[in-house]
Amino acid sequence: MDIEDQPLEVQWEFLLDKLERLVGKKPADLNGVLFLIGVQELGQGAKRFTKEQKQDLMHIGICEVLRLSSYYEFEYADKEGWPHYKLIRALPPGDVLKQETLLKMHVIEYFKEL
Repeated sequence: MDIEDQPLEVQWEFLLDKLERLVGKKPADLNGVLFLIGVQELGQGAKRFTKEQKQDLMHIGICEVLRLSSYYEFEYADKEGWPHYKLIRALPPGDVLKQETLLKMHVIEYFKEL
Protein backbone atom coordinates (compact mmCIF):
# COMPACT_ATOMS: atom_id res chain seq x y z
CA MET A 1 0.00 0.00 0.00
CA ASP A 2 1.29 3.44 -0.95
CA ILE A 3 1.86 6.01 1.83
CA GLU A 4 -0.49 8.39 -0.01
CA ASP A 5 -3.32 5.91 0.60
CA GLN A 6 -2.77 6.05 4.37
CA PRO A 7 -4.73 8.30 6.77
CA LEU A 8 -3.36 11.81 7.24
CA GLU A 9 -1.80 11.09 10.65
CA VAL A 10 0.11 8.10 9.26
CA GLN A 11 1.40 10.25 6.38
CA TRP A 12 2.33 12.96 8.89
CA GLU A 13 4.35 10.57 11.09
CA PHE A 14 6.06 9.19 7.97
CA LEU A 15 7.03 12.77 7.02
CA LEU A 16 8.34 13.53 10.53
CA ASP A 17 10.50 10.39 10.41
CA LYS A 18 11.80 11.42 6.97
CA LEU A 19 12.65 14.90 8.25
CA GLU A 20 14.45 13.40 11.24
CA ARG A 21 16.67 11.43 8.86
CA LEU A 22 17.33 14.56 6.79
CA VAL A 23 18.05 17.11 9.53
CA GLY A 24 19.10 14.85 12.39
CA LYS A 25 16.28 15.88 14.72
CA LYS A 26 12.60 15.06 14.62
CA PRO A 27 10.43 18.20 14.53
CA ALA A 28 8.31 18.36 17.68
CA ASP A 29 5.15 19.56 15.95
CA LEU A 30 3.62 21.36 12.99
CA ASN A 31 5.29 24.64 13.98
CA GLY A 32 8.69 22.96 13.87
CA VAL A 33 8.03 21.71 10.35
CA LEU A 34 6.75 25.13 9.24
CA PHE A 35 9.94 26.66 10.67
CA LEU A 36 12.06 24.24 8.61
CA ILE A 37 10.11 25.15 5.48
CA GLY A 38 10.63 28.84 6.24
CA VAL A 39 14.38 28.33 6.61
CA GLN A 40 14.41 26.38 3.33
CA GLU A 41 12.49 29.12 1.52
CA LEU A 42 14.65 31.88 3.00
CA GLY A 43 17.64 30.08 1.53
CA GLN A 44 20.25 31.46 3.90
CA GLY A 45 21.10 28.15 5.55
CA ALA A 46 20.95 27.16 9.18
CA LYS A 47 21.91 29.92 11.58
CA ARG A 48 20.73 31.51 14.80
CA PHE A 49 17.46 33.39 14.52
CA THR A 50 15.79 35.75 16.97
CA LYS A 51 12.39 34.85 18.40
CA GLU A 52 10.79 37.34 15.99
CA GLN A 53 12.67 35.88 13.03
CA LYS A 54 11.53 32.38 14.03
CA GLN A 55 7.92 33.58 14.00
CA ASP A 56 8.53 35.19 10.60
CA LEU A 57 10.02 31.91 9.32
CA MET A 58 6.94 29.97 10.45
CA HIS A 59 4.78 32.54 8.65
CA ILE A 60 6.89 32.04 5.50
CA GLY A 61 6.34 28.29 5.88
CA ILE A 62 2.57 28.76 6.16
CA CYS A 63 2.44 31.06 3.15
CA GLU A 64 4.62 28.77 1.06
CA VAL A 65 2.60 25.61 1.70
CA LEU A 66 -0.74 27.40 1.25
CA ARG A 67 0.59 28.83 -2.00
CA LEU A 68 0.11 25.31 -3.39
CA SER A 69 -3.67 25.88 -3.27
CA SER A 70 -3.52 29.54 -4.31
CA TYR A 71 -4.32 31.00 -0.91
CA TYR A 72 -1.12 33.04 -1.06
CA GLU A 73 1.18 34.15 -3.82
CA PHE A 74 4.81 35.14 -3.62
CA GLU A 75 5.03 38.93 -3.88
CA TYR A 76 8.72 39.85 -3.54
CA ALA A 77 11.92 39.32 -1.58
CA ASP A 78 13.08 42.29 0.49
CA LYS A 79 16.64 43.64 0.46
CA GLU A 80 17.68 41.07 3.10
CA GLY A 81 16.28 38.27 0.95
CA TRP A 82 13.21 37.55 3.09
CA PRO A 83 10.21 36.47 0.99
CA HIS A 84 6.90 38.30 1.27
CA TYR A 85 3.54 36.88 0.27
CA LYS A 86 0.12 38.28 -0.49
CA LEU A 87 -3.13 36.63 0.60
CA ILE A 88 -5.17 36.17 -2.57
CA ARG A 89 -8.16 34.28 -1.24
CA ALA A 90 -9.57 33.78 2.22
CA LEU A 91 -8.75 30.62 4.12
CA PRO A 92 -11.74 28.36 4.75
CA PRO A 93 -13.45 29.00 8.06
CA GLY A 94 -12.79 26.47 10.77
CA ASP A 95 -11.52 25.79 14.21
CA VAL A 96 -7.89 25.27 15.09
CA LEU A 97 -8.08 21.52 14.39
CA LYS A 98 -9.43 22.10 10.88
CA GLN A 99 -6.73 24.69 10.22
CA GLU A 100 -4.05 22.31 11.48
CA THR A 101 -5.39 19.54 9.24
CA LEU A 102 -5.36 21.89 6.23
CA LEU A 103 -1.77 22.88 6.96
CA LYS A 104 -0.62 19.29 7.48
CA MET A 105 -2.15 18.25 4.14
CA HIS A 106 -0.34 21.11 2.42
CA VAL A 107 2.97 20.41 4.20
CA ILE A 108 2.83 16.80 3.03
CA GLU A 109 2.17 18.01 -0.51
CA TYR A 110 5.03 20.53 -0.26
CA PHE A 111 7.52 17.80 0.57
CA LYS A 112 6.25 15.62 -2.29
CA GLU A 113 7.26 18.40 -4.66
CA LEU A 114 10.84 18.65 -3.35
